[in-house]
This record gives sequence, C-alpha cells and structure tokens, in this order.
Amino acid sequence: MRHDDRLTADERAALPVLVPLWDFVTGRDAIHRRFLFSNFSAAFGFMTRVALEAEKHDHHPEWSNVWRTVDIVLTSHDVKGLSRRDLALAELIDQIAKDAGACPD
Repeated sequence: MRHDDRLTADERAALPVLVPLWDFVTGRDAIHRRFLFSNFSAAFGFMTRVALEAEKHDHHPEWSNVWRTVDIVLTSHDVKGLSRRDLALAELIDQIAKDAGACPD
C-alpha cells in the first residue's frame, strides 16, 4: 500500500491505539483533535511549526485558531478520506504539541 492510499478497515480500527487523542469526525472520513495552549502566542507558534512540517510532507490540515485553542481536522482530499499520510501527520502533530507545551487534555 502506498502512503497516500486510503486506510484499510484494519488500519482504521488501530487508530484509537496509534493516535489515541484523535477522534473520528461524524459524517466525514476524517479525524479531529483540539489543542490548548497557555496563550495565543504559544498556539500560533505551534501552528507555525505544524505548517512547516505539513508543507514538507505535502499534506495540509484543516484548522482553526481562537486565542489559545487550535482545532485540527485531517483527511486526504485527493483520496477522499483517511490515508496513512493523515496518520503520519497526526503522530507528528502530537509530538510538536508536546514539545510546544500543549496543556493536558
């Protein structure tokens, strides 16, 4: 399977173990996570780091930011659903969030 193919049923079933803080989006083949930071500057710094890494991986999240909160949705538009690329980016985002001092969920 290529990195940009849709996830199989077995791979989807493993998502709660592999990226436990991400939830499936109701009505879409996508995953979501909310991140909280101490302030807007920390949230924006996190988004900047994610943007740089996402660009390197040619994968771009759907996201929004209000003050210290960042909401991210991942899906692969080119395959119309979740792919291994989404899983890899979710794992990378989790590490960036940890390094950036995201508040515990």
